[in-house]
Amino acid sequence: MIECIDVSKRFGDTAVLAGVTARIEAGEIFAVIGPSGAGKSTLLRLIDLLDAPTGGAIRVNGTDIHREPKRGLLIRRMMGMVFQKPAVFNTTVYENIAVGLRFRGVGEAAIQKKVEDVLGMVGLAGYGERRARTLSGGEMQRVALARAMVIDPDVLLMDEPTANLDPVSVALIEDLVLRINRDLGTTIVFSTHDMYQGQRLAHRIGVLMKGVFAQVGTPREVFTLPASRDVARFVGVENIIEGVVVAGENGASVVDAGGIPVRARSPFEVGEAVSLCIRSEDIRIAPADGGAAAPGRNTLSGTVAAVVPRGPFSRVTVDCGFMLSSVLSWKAADSLGIGEGSRVVVSFAPESVHVVRQG
Repeated sequence: MIECIDVSKRFGDTAVLAGVTARIEAGEIFAVIGPSGAGKSTLLRLIDLLDAPTGGAIRVNGTDIHREPKRGLLIRRMMGMVFQKPAVFNTTVYENIAVGLRFRGVGEAAIQKKVEDVLGMVGLAGYGERRARTLSGGEMQRVALARAMVIDPDVLLMDEPTANLDPVSVALIEDLVLRINRDLGTTIVFSTHDMYQGQRLAHRIGVLMKGVFAQVGTPREVFTLPASRDVARFVGVENIIEGVVVAGENGASVVDAGGIPVRARSPFEVGEAVSLCIRSEDIRIAPADGGAAAPGRNTLSGTVAAVVPRGPFSRVTVDCGFMLSSVLSWKAADSLGIGEGSRVVVSFAPESVHVVRQG
């Protein structure tokens, strides 16, 4: 439905987007994630025709929306937009939601029916006569979402829609996004700096970094098979170790990581400099006298350097020639008798080591 072809955008001397290319299919939820300043909001504004690209093209249903103004305007009327900060008019909830229908010349009886229906959809039935600016932040964002959805858009664009909301309001908005997509088949494109929100909601994710999509894929692909060291770090891979491939055959490699051999699955040739990406949940920690490790696993001896609380878990970092971190529940850490200075054995399967080229 939406195709971005080498899209660039400059503001003066600053290049915000530097060649974004991606396809967004009809009926899917596509999340744009990335660090602050990566250009997520700019990309959504370009799709919504609020700004024009410096270069490249954006096509919606085959129409180059910025080069075919008349058709572009028609397509713009097919899209609804929800911004990070709820923008509500100083009037009733009903009038806030009805405004788009009035611009389209819809009759009052039809407006009333559609507004009542969409208020029910967003969980605000009976709120029509309330003053919009007296509502909570989460309620105002649902009003903004209702205003976008009352026009029955084919495409819903959402720019950081839960960035300023409490956890309960975030859960309500996320549930609405899933229901809108499932029940109405609406194509949804949203930006977020919360990588786990992208994982929870999206069919596919685009990781926007340095003005381009560093990776586009399913949540599973992005989170378990990051395309680069930068993507791995952004999506929460805590253990990234540098090394050089010293042996390899049939996809099985040995990487020299500062004098320590690590077995991994890798397509890289002997002599290539690589980064080893290991998710903390794939690393097991046991006391040094805990017996033999499972065969086939990488097994390293080390000393616990730090135990840091993380909610109901503890992040345990072990110095085994390089630092490796794992996450254990408090009970597991206590039962193992693990504390700073403890001698332990760290193990992980070669299959859990994702290898990317350095750089």
